[in-house]
This record gives sequence, structure tokens and C-alpha cells, in this order.
Amino acid sequence: MINYVSIEGLSKSYGVKTLFTDLNFGISQGQKIALIAKNGTGKTTLLKILSGKESPDQGQVTFRKGIRVGFLEQEPEIDPNLEVGEAIFSGSNPLFKLLRNYEAALENQTDSDELSRLMSEMDRLQAWDLESRSQETLSKLKLTKLKQKVGNLSGGQKRRLALAQLLLDTPDLLILDEPTNHLDLDMIEWLEVYLQQANITLFMVTHDRYFLDRVCNEILELEGTELYKYKGNYGYFLEKRQERLENEAATVHKAKNLMRKELDWMRRQPKARGTKSKARIDAFHDLKATASKKLGSEEIDLEINIERLGSKIIELHKVKKGYDDQVLFDGFTYNVKKGDRIGLVGPNGSGKSTLLGLITGKVEPDGGKVVIGDTVQFGYYTQKGLSFKEGARVIEVVKEIAEVIPLTKGRKITASQLLERFLFDKEKHYQHVSTLSGGEKKRLYLLTILMKNPNFLILDEPTNDLDIMTLQVLESFLDQYPGCLIIVSHDRFFMDRTIGELWAIEPSGNIKPYPGNYTDYLDAKELESKEETKHQEVPKPKKSEPKPRSVKLSYNDKKDFEELPKKIQKLEKEKEKIEAEFLKGDLPPDEIQVKSKRVQEVIDEIEEMEMRWLEISEKIDQQ
Repeated sequence: MINYVSIEGLSKSYGVKTLFTDLNFGISQGQKIALIAKNGTGKTTLLKILSGKESPDQGQVTFRKGIRVGFLEQEPEIDPNLEVGEAIFSGSNPLFKLLRNYEAALENQTDSDELSRLMSEMDRLQAWDLESRSQETLSKLKLTKLKQKVGNLSGGQKRRLALAQLLLDTPDLLILDEPTNHLDLDMIEWLEVYLQQANITLFMVTHDRYFLDRVCNEILELEGTELYKYKGNYGYFLEKRQERLENEAATVHKAKNLMRKELDWMRRQPKARGTKSKARIDAFHDLKATASKKLGSEEIDLEINIERLGSKIIELHKVKKGYDDQVLFDGFTYNVKKGDRIGLVGPNGSGKSTLLGLITGKVEPDGGKVVIGDTVQFGYYTQKGLSFKEGARVIEVVKEIAEVIPLTKGRKITASQLLERFLFDKEKHYQHVSTLSGGEKKRLYLLTILMKNPNFLILDEPTNDLDIMTLQVLESFLDQYPGCLIIVSHDRFFMDRTIGELWAIEPSGNIKPYPGNYTDYLDAKELESKEETKHQEVPKPKKSEPKPRSVKLSYNDKKDFEELPKKIQKLEKEKEKIEAEFLKGDLPPDEIQVKSKRVQEVIDEIEEMEMRWLEISEKIDQQ
């Protein structure tokens, strides 16, 4: 295999914190490598060093001559003044420049000789299919407004635009930082197939384990400051990592037993020591380092003391809800039982968050009723997360809720002990929350919810920004969780591990329960699709009429199709106004917090409205 890049002796620190030391590995043509590490250990930093956006403290990164590298960042930088269509073809691929020159020649009516030369060049470089590839990519990533300014896109749309730009640019090496963030399940499955192509070489960080398992053929694990290599997919990694951890545990245990004897010898030695004694002392210090090695915890040791649920938990009776004449769901009836572990799926804008609001009593139904049992105590993990006080330290966030937390069997635990059990080392207790990584903040937020001992846990996209190790820990905790559970997530692996039933919100507004986990749901949907196809093959008198197509475009659809562009424009103006106020720099801190929250709400609303408009557009195209 042709070596694309060599990494030798790479080290990086921030202040007193060492991220990694003396890393050595290479990336060859056709390899698909995933980097796995805990939050805050330098994954994104390593990607930035490989892409040339940061420099290492020591070591070097050497690329093969002529290699083109493309980097997908978590927060991509794209010229906000460009239109989406312009941004797509602003990459370094020579085909982009050729296509731009050809289109300019057509528009400016360039002389026939130059136009003929450009057309011959298009033929030679096989550039004619670039436009069709771009259309497919933009369609799959739901980027259809090519005249829209990049500055008016939401964060998720910018990520998808950057991904589209990168894939069409076809660099020799793709470096991807959480490529499945802001993608729905259909997009993720399309991207899986795309990246499986043999001619694609990639190095990525992802928390999506199904994606990782199906795309990657090698895994690098960064633990502590050391790098471990596994030649295989995620399943192979899990097996070999467990073997490594067991071997390390045995080595540490053996070193501790031997150290006790050596420690006794050290205490009995006189101050004046000979050469042999000095060699033994040096060996003792090496032994002590091995015996003191901290082994990674694989589970959250948190015995929450939840109140017992009564016979009546949650009852939904013919619940109906809609907004602005759009019905989200109508007639949904369900009684939540003890031990229910429910997953919730549906397209963006289908009403998942609204349904969670109804269940928790935060949203009133338009019809029907929701009955919440007297013993129910909700723990609600939202996508927006927790707003931490400016300058707050990690330990202060926990102590603000309780300094002592009751556990089962009458036992108690301090805030500091609780943080350690939730994988926060002592050195992080007095660290400012603002300095934590995104995943660490999410883990702290989850802790503040669990320490209130809820017996009904609702998790809305809990896997975003969490590293794989933390996800494994969370899954292990949820395995033992005795209360009821509802989860909204795009992480298929996480859903398969944690749920026993799935609710699917369908485009019609019907909420259909499916027994089993997410994979069982996919199997059921595939079977339904086959049955529907088989059923359609049988000729029926009414089939000649295109009624099923026309019924889908309801009055609400037509109204939304006309009104949504105006609403989106109004929200974009509000966003621009708030951003202009930020630029002035004279807002007080409390108002900054309020307006920051509002900007995020506006961005979310814009994205949801755009998704709704696209859905209606697709219905119109199918008529």
C-alpha cells in the first residue's frame, strides 16, 4: 500500500495538561481508520494537527508529495457571503475550477475556440458527471436552496454543506470529526455506503458505533497518553480491548503484591547504599509506577435511590396535538407500564419534542388527555442542556443541588465522591465548567439529572458529543436502571442496547408502536414495504386513480408551503438583528445569556421549518 502520511514522535500539551506523547502511526491508501478516546483527551486536537490547523509541541507529520487532504471540522468555517451553490464549488479540486471556467465561458459568450478547448478538457478529465454527483449529494444531505446565503444557514446546515463540499472535492485523504452529527438516519446510511468505497482513504472520530463498524477497518485507541492499535472493525476492537484491560489488571495486581515486599526492604535499608542496592531502588520506583497505574472504569457506580412507581404511571387517551393548523398526531392512546423502555423516532418536525412535552405535562393537548401518576418523578435530559452559571466550577454545580446524596439501603455519598463515581477525576472537581469538553459538559448535565433520583427518565438525543467510552458506561448504567425510560436518538447502536419498544411518528401523524429494538423496527418496516409492494401488484379498480398521492397534500400542507418561506424570512431577520446587537459589544451579561438562548431557538425553528417545507416539496414532486 502507498503511504499517504507518517506521524512520528507526536506530543501535545496545554498548560500543565498533557494530551498525548510520542505518538507514532501512519495512514496508507485505502485505509479507513477511526480514533477512539475519552472526551477531553485530545481527539480533535490530533485531527487539527494532521490537517495542519495546529502544530505539535514535538514530532512531525510528513505527507506524501502531492497528497490532497480534506478536513471536516465540528464548526466549519465557510465564507458567509457566498451562496450555497457557490460554496459547494469553492474547493481546491481542479475540476471545480474547470467547471467554473466553462460556465463563465458560456455565460460571457466566449469565442468558440476557447469554448471548444474547455469542452475538450471537460471530456479529458471526465468532468461532465460532476454536476449530477453534486445534485445527488445535495439531495441526500437535504441542501436544495442553492441561492441561500451561507451566513443564513443554521449550524447543522453548515455542517452538511461542509460535508457536501468535502465529498465533491474528492481529496486523497478525508479527515472527519464526528461526520454523523446533524445527520438524520437516512443521511447516515447513505454516507456509510459512500465511504465504504475502496478508493476512499479516511481518518475519523465518531461516536456512532454502527457507522464505525461498517466503515472502518482499523481502530486507534488513545488512552492516557498512549496509543493502542487494532487491525479490525469495532467488534474486533471490543474483543481485543477487553483482553488488554484484563492483562493490564493482572499486571497491576502482580506489581502491587511485589511492591509490598520491596517497600518493606526499602524501609529497612541504611542511608548509605551500595551499587546493587541503588539498582534495586531504581527497579522499585519502576515497579511503583506500574502498581499505581490507574485502570479505566467501565461502569458508573451510582445506586440511585428512586421512589417506587405506583400502578398508574402515564396514561395517554386519544391525544391530539398540532400547531398552526398542522396536526402532528391525533388519537394516540397508550398506557405506560412499569419497566417500559421506549425509543421514539420520526423525521425532523414530526413532533418528537412536543410528544415528550405532553408526556411530562409541560405541553397541553388539543384533544384527549394525559394522566400522570402521583408517584412519577421525571428526569428530563433535553438537547439544549443545562445553563451553567458563568465562572462555575464542576463541584459547585453538584453542590448547588445537594452536598450529600442518599443512596440505597440508607447510605449516603458526598458531592465529591459522586463526581468520582461519574468518571470525573479529582483534578477536574475545581475546574471551571467552561473549560470542559462538550462531552464532559453533557456528562455533568446528565449527573445533575440522575442525582435527583428520578423514576421516569426521558433522554432527548443523549449521545450527541459523548465519546464511545462514556456511551458504554451510560448503557451499562441504563441496563440496571429500575425505572421507566423514553429515549430519542439517532444512535442506532445505543437504541438497540437500551430499548424494548419503539414508537414511530409517521408522516400521516399516526404514532405506531413496534415491539423490540431499533433493528427489529427496521426489519418490521422492510417487511411492511415488501407486503405493500406485493399488495400494489394485485390490480384493483380504484388503483387507476392517483388518490393516494393527492390525499397526502392536505390543506395544512398547502398552507404551510405558502406561509413557511415568509416565517423563515422573518426569523432570519430576527437572527440578524440579535447578532448585530452582539457585535456592538455593549449588552449586559444577563441579557447576553437571554439573547444567546433566543438565537439558538431561532436557528432550531428555522431548520425545523425548512425541513417541513422540503417534505411538502417532495410530496408535490411525487404528484
